[in-house]
Amino acid sequence: MGGDGRGILGFRRSAAVVAAAVAVHLIAAAASAAAFFEPFNVSYDHRALLVGGERRMLIAAGIHYPRATPDMWPGLIAKSKEGGADVIQTYVFWNGHEPIRGQYNFEGRYDLVKFVKLVAEQGLYLHLRIGPYVCAEWNFGGLPVWLRDIPGIEFRTDNAPFKDEMQRFVKKVVDMMKQEMLFSWQGGPIILVQIENEYGNIEGQYGQGGKAYVKWAAEMAIGLSAGVPWVMCKQTDAPENIIDACNGFYCDGFKPNNYRKPVLWTEDWNGWYASWGGRLPHRPVRDNAFAVARFFQRGGCFQNYYMFFGGTNFGRTSGGPNQITSYEYDAPIDEYGLLSQPKWGHLKDLHAAIKLCEPALTVVDSGPQYVKLGSMQEAHIYANEQVDPNRSVSGNVSICSAFLANIDEHKSVSVRIFGKNFDLPPWSVSILPDCQNVAFNTAKVGTQLSIKTVESGSPSYSTASAPGFLLLDGKDLHISKTWSILKEPIGAWGNNSFTTQGILEHLNVTKDVSDYLWYITRVNISDEDVAFWDEKGASPFITINKTRDVVRIFVNGHLSGSKVGHWVSVEQPVQLVEGYNELAILTETVGLQNYGAFLEKDGAGIRGQIKLTGLKDGELDLSNFLWTYQVGLMGEYSKLYDPKEQENVGWTDLQVDNISSGFTWYKTLFDAPEGNDPVALDLGSMGKGQAWVNGHGIGRYWSLIAPQSGCSESCDYRGAYNENKCTTNCGLPTQSWYHIPREWLQDFDNLLVLFEETGGDPLKISLKTHSTKTICAEVAENHYPPLSAWSHPDVINGIISINKVAPEVHLRCDEGHVISSITFASYGTPNGSCQKFSRGNCHAPSSLSVVTKACQGRNNCRIGVSNDIFGDPCRGTLKTLAVEAECLSPDFATEKLRDAL
Repeated sequence: MGGDGRGILGFRRSAAVVAAAVAVHLIAAAASAAAFFEPFNVSYDHRALLVGGERRMLIAAGIHYPRATPDMWPGLIAKSKEGGADVIQTYVFWNGHEPIRGQYNFEGRYDLVKFVKLVAEQGLYLHLRIGPYVCAEWNFGGLPVWLRDIPGIEFRTDNAPFKDEMQRFVKKVVDMMKQEMLFSWQGGPIILVQIENEYGNIEGQYGQGGKAYVKWAAEMAIGLSAGVPWVMCKQTDAPENIIDACNGFYCDGFKPNNYRKPVLWTEDWNGWYASWGGRLPHRPVRDNAFAVARFFQRGGCFQNYYMFFGGTNFGRTSGGPNQITSYEYDAPIDEYGLLSQPKWGHLKDLHAAIKLCEPALTVVDSGPQYVKLGSMQEAHIYANEQVDPNRSVSGNVSICSAFLANIDEHKSVSVRIFGKNFDLPPWSVSILPDCQNVAFNTAKVGTQLSIKTVESGSPSYSTASAPGFLLLDGKDLHISKTWSILKEPIGAWGNNSFTTQGILEHLNVTKDVSDYLWYITRVNISDEDVAFWDEKGASPFITINKTRDVVRIFVNGHLSGSKVGHWVSVEQPVQLVEGYNELAILTETVGLQNYGAFLEKDGAGIRGQIKLTGLKDGELDLSNFLWTYQVGLMGEYSKLYDPKEQENVGWTDLQVDNISSGFTWYKTLFDAPEGNDPVALDLGSMGKGQAWVNGHGIGRYWSLIAPQSGCSESCDYRGAYNENKCTTNCGLPTQSWYHIPREWLQDFDNLLVLFEETGGDPLKISLKTHSTKTICAEVAENHYPPLSAWSHPDVINGIISINKVAPEVHLRCDEGHVISSITFASYGTPNGSCQKFSRGNCHAPSSLSVVTKACQGRNNCRIGVSNDIFGDPCRGTLKTLAVEAECLSPDFATEKLRDAL
């Protein structure tokens, strides 16, 4: 920042300092990796975190390392840094790292050390939220299911067995970070750690045990000597040596439980999660920016986006019940690693404006100067001297920044302060880094809008007609027309099944190694019962008191019916024959409960009794029958999805009459699409199941349809947001597209395996690439100048006034793509919006040629919005530049140009 020799983190990194740090590291730790920074301490006062002794205003980006692949991590971190982040925040996922008690996994997507070092290599800090309970819409909230089997255990309370296990894991993580020299005082990036997570929401349900647990957790964490501050979020009774922090859509009114603690916002919910059969939530960036600006305006110092990149719940990691595989979270970086515009760009500008105010925000000790500007308008002034808000800031005030807020949800208001008038849109904050000029307004978006599409992948035409490979079918690229199948047995299938009396709890049997558990018994039906049903024209029913998440009832190998819900009752008519009938009940989990008290008692499967009703002599209680239990599917046990196991599988060719059958395994081979764009698999033609590519679980799929109602064409950003306010996707499947990381693909012969429960058409499955195809921007000549102008030498030296710098349109395609054509450009009074632009009465004839010259063939470009650039087509009229452009990979752009010629 500026020319004082400091990087984004504010430390000097001379060769001598780095060399000294390396020497200390090698001598003290005998390790091979050098320190990333000059070692620095982190502490805090009532105003801010003190990084290397200096107060800092910090922006954090939430990224969960297991929700991406290691190949994706560097790009995600880089895009977060470019977007203005100082810090990366992540949870630590206990059940991912210790899937079996005492057996640890810190490899692949769970290589925590590698992730932390990648953050450090790009010059960012890290906030490590160890928990180890994380919630996070993650299976079982990140707690290992094996914890339930420890005698006498109760989770997250003053319970010795739980505390022993929790301390052991937390200590392991802290010790690992120390060993790798990753804390700030060792020259690493970790500046904050967290113990527990949102415990205050449920603490009351544990009584005195909850209060004692909070104190124990704090003392245990401090005793590990991490050397950086510990945080507890949503914990109003956090002990004195732990910072309590805020989570929510808005945290500008939050105050910690002690004046000596700074104001931290550990989770700024810039989106929300989605559930199968539900709508897709979206949070307008204008509202998100408003919330962040208000937070810093009113005294905040650390804010983290939950999520900046949401990612994907690969395998069976999604929480529950019924949360989808995508964890997009309406984040600034989408599930595939692409920028979501305008959210990423508008927030980037916000962060730049806040950073311009950092000297003023950190110099004020007792609080900002408050000025009431109207009934719902106010200003907060941060300056090194008291200022007169009715006059221009005097020369003796060397540091001064101001935030002007209009919290009215409906009206724009003009306010007067510092001897000038400022127009404030409704529900907005204007940021004035110098108490004179507006650098940013939260409601005025000048960033481009990106419209992403999924395009048919490009097969290798030399193999396109070969059996099992990609085939071009019209405009869509169906992944294959050659499939193999294998039927999954109904009921018991292996010698690892067992028989016992009574109904067992699902998780006690499966240990969550599979979603599936079979309950199988035999029922003898007399001829009198059959005659009774024939006479009455009735059917018997299987009734179950309570079950979750999915239950399927089979009689003699045929599906009688299914029920979906969370601890719902079941009353299913069945067709029984005289003599013995095999009753097979399949219970399925779709993500274990990830939030709430007493998780160890939640369980899954069946609760209560199972009865057969409607018999001639009444009902038959099946609960105490002998039941055979079979964990999982034969295909899971045989690893049908593993490329190494294919020679041992008796696959058969798919026949037309089996296309829509349920309880079927499907297999095909496909080539990877050419290029480097992210890859998506369209499973909208399928029902419910799981999918694997080259042995990697890409997640559960389920084509449940969202309600027809509840969505609106437009979303008003004004007013308090909630997760039901701005939803889309009504009447459509909650999720159809599933991310296949490029890291998991090879050029040819990729193995795709599906397990389909309900039936679908694999011939309609398609493979597509995901990218930004259309970009638009619209900026008026009275928009604020680009934030970069505030650090331009001519502005700093007073040669040019900031308010004389013209605003700019910035256009940018995805990495590896170029602007292939300008499909619309008009400087004047254009009408409409992206993909619907039209010329107005005022139009500069040079518009298209100027923009084309500046942008075509480039990945990104900027165009000044002024009469100096385009000429003045209509004097005395406020003019706007509107642009629409197309993005293509260079090869496709060249081919398109050649075709046009």
